[in-house]
Amino acid sequence: MDDVRAVLLAGGEGRRLGRLGSGRLKPLVPFGGTSRLVDFSLANARRSGFSEVLLLSQYEERQLMDDLHQVWNCRDFRVHFGPYDTAYRGLPPGELPGGLPERSLPRERGTADALIRKAAHVFGGHPSDVLVLHADHVYRFDYRDMLREHRATRAALTIAYQRVERRYVHLFGMVEFDTGGNLVHFTEKPAEPTSDLVFAAFCIFDAARLRRYLERLDGTDWQHDISRDVIPAMLAGGERIRGHLVRGHWEDIGTVDRYLRAHLALLSAAPTLSLGHLPLTIRPDVARRFIRGTAGVRTAIVPSDLDNAGLVERSVVFPGARIGQDAVVRDSVLLPGAEVPADARVGSAIVLEDGSVQPVDPYYSAEFPPTE
Repeated sequence: MDDVRAVLLAGGEGRRLGRLGSGRLKPLVPFGGTSRLVDFSLANARRSGFSEVLLLSQYEERQLMDDLHQVWNCRDFRVHFGPYDTAYRGLPPGELPGGLPERSLPRERGTADALIRKAAHVFGGHPSDVLVLHADHVYRFDYRDMLREHRATRAALTIAYQRVERRYVHLFGMVEFDTGGNLVHFTEKPAEPTSDLVFAAFCIFDAARLRRYLERLDGTDWQHDISRDVIPAMLAGGERIRGHLVRGHWEDIGTVDRYLRAHLALLSAAPTLSLGHLPLTIRPDVARRFIRGTAGVRTAIVPSDLDNAGLVERSVVFPGARIGQDAVVRDSVLLPGAEVPADARVGSAIVLEDGSVQPVDPYYSAEFPPTE
């Protein structure tokens, strides 16, 4: 993988996640009782043989880089921090730099803008291909087969795609292919979807052609976006763009509704993403179990340190959570350290670290007993 540059786009603020995204970086939103959203793409890259992933971020960069350095930077794998990397390189995971150089780059205005503004890091060393990843996707994937297909077909771009429920297509880039597997139509966030195939938002570019299109677009009246600008420009330019079907579990966590539904999917009779396949980065010292049915827990992922005096059903619980006497939690997610008071009723909701409840489903109900 030495001639492939893996790039992780992690600039999101998580505004569409409501209180779940308030006060925290979207890449660090907890997921699955075990990890954060950003950990999935990094785990996939490491599993695929990459020794390094280049981080492209701008929102609260110091917080994100400090976290990733402590969690991910080790002997055989590390996150490269672009213009700030020299401050972290050589430090052990538990040690953080005292200060960082002042940001000299302008604020990026989109995913493609992030690539061209940090071109020195993206294209430095003249990689043959650029793998573009995002920090808010939940999936387990080995990128090596996709790379082999990309090179065998001599494609300018290979995009991952998946079939989703038609009602969610408007949230994504809708794709259509010819019988030979070549992309023929790409519509970003269509108002009236005509297909149930969507761009899974990770892709492999031929590096030279990617840079050429970015340089052509830069300075024009563009939207600074891979999906809105780069892919349509390449399609209009007659470039060969191939599709690679993503089989199994893949979720884009763009809304709190999709966040909850993705958790509930982990609890199905035959989940496409099992507990053992989730990265373990939040309290790795605490064991997790999937429990189908026992006293106080039914069809739930729970930590070994759960303090439970009530009932947890069809829910995912993070370490440090406490459930009071005779409280009932159903179809919900309890974040690290969340507390549900005695006799409370919580359904289809996210219980945050401070104990506040974020409703998700229109049939949501949460009844907390009055406090004296």
